[in-house]
Amino acid sequence: MTNTLQQHVSNIRLGAPSAALTLVVVLLFVVVATQSAQAQTLKTLHSFDGTDGSDPQAALVQGTNGDFYGTTYYGGANGWGTVFKITPSGALTTLHSFDITDGSQIIAGLVQGTHGDFYGTTVEGGPSDCSGGCGTIFKITPSGTLTTVHSFDGTDGSNPQAALVEGTSGDFYGTTFEGGANDFGTIFKITPSGTLTTLHSFNFYTDGETPLAGLVQATNGDFYGTTSRGGANGAGTVFKISPSGALTTLDSFDGTDGSYPQAGLVQATNGDFYGTTGYGGVCCGTIFKMTPSGTLTTLHSFDGTDGSFPAASLVQATDGHFYGTTYYGGANGDGTVFKITPSGALTTLHSFDNTDGGNPSAALIQAANGKFYGTTSDGGANGDGTVFSLSVGLGPFVETQPTSGKVGAAVKILGTDLTGTTSATFNGTAATFTVVSSSEIKTTLPTGATTGTVEVTTPKGTLKSNVVFRVTN
Repeated sequence: MTNTLQQHVSNIRLGAPSAALTLVVVLLFVVVATQSAQAQTLKTLHSFDGTDGSDPQAALVQGTNGDFYGTTYYGGANGWGTVFKITPSGALTTLHSFDITDGSQIIAGLVQGTHGDFYGTTVEGGPSDCSGGCGTIFKITPSGTLTTVHSFDGTDGSNPQAALVEGTSGDFYGTTFEGGANDFGTIFKITPSGTLTTLHSFNFYTDGETPLAGLVQATNGDFYGTTSRGGANGAGTVFKISPSGALTTLDSFDGTDGSYPQAGLVQATNGDFYGTTGYGGVCCGTIFKMTPSGTLTTLHSFDGTDGSFPAASLVQATDGHFYGTTYYGGANGDGTVFKITPSGALTTLHSFDNTDGGNPSAALIQAANGKFYGTTSDGGANGDGTVFSLSVGLGPFVETQPTSGKVGAAVKILGTDLTGTTSATFNGTAATFTVVSSSEIKTTLPTGATTGTVEVTTPKGTLKSNVVFRVTN
């Protein structure tokens, strides 16, 4: 177990004996079997060695240039974590090494804003009055120039541990683990230039506390998320919050349906939300779905043989299924990659054995080439974690940035091998476009466009968007 996870567990403040017993069960569970999976191809792209970072906790993000960007919790020139870039073939470049004054220890991944820069958070550091610093929000250019956008001081939140999300307004939304009016964490909004507004301060039993996960903006415009503790039963909540800050608790976990969610939600193509809890269920965490109004259904309870402690969000792939990771369990006890259908049928795709990485704590991403990419916090050639790819036979696609907009709005279409594209359509309506590079097309939403799939025709065939583009009024 890494120091980082130990900090996570202590941060959740699991003081109750029952929670401690749950942790013991997770740590000592004897793995006796694992579900065999169809042939998959996992490739270790990079093994960190400390000098270029160590202990990556966060998901990758694919930039408009086709490369991946990520963070490490430790390591780098100063030992306080890094921001890096890695090509799909595995060539890694360290873009920035933190030095406490500009932040330290990054658990969350990056988000690329519509203007091209990446935004992220650090758990500690920054020029604040907190002991060791309360954490920061930063932006970094694709070439590595970092600017601190905001330093938390405790009153407006502290120790942000989740990635930001860019809302349809162009502002970023996120959470802090602690701080705020009650010191139980906050939800905030911040403009790209750095003006921060606290939207909500949590209050433990009434509405939850200590959110470890970020938010997702649903198609109805509201944001949905989880708290790792608190609520009616003290075991965490699912909530929604309007862009103006009106919060509604949708569910309070009670252990039988899961407890202590570490990860955020994903809204599926059917409109429901899917997520995970780190504990509860049979013993070792759950996967659940929830309607926008708050009806929760447990889809799967992990038992250790098929993984335990799912600490990361799910991703819905182009085949309609969900893919994710567990930190522990599987054939070797070092964590797994799994697939689960919307109805709850789970398949273990890979069990890590430490040589190829171990203890993945971050979500997967499906890149435009159809493969999945992720990180492990431990293992690999040097024991400092890895970056890996996993192919399950899914084909390439395109994605849009943003995924909704009004007629006339600027839209980026991202993919692979886009050079030579001859057409781009929004639900059948043709758009004028410019091919910027092999990974990016710039266009505007054409008059007459309606909500539906975006398609581009390239010399190698027609590529469809992974999600529906919503045309707004």
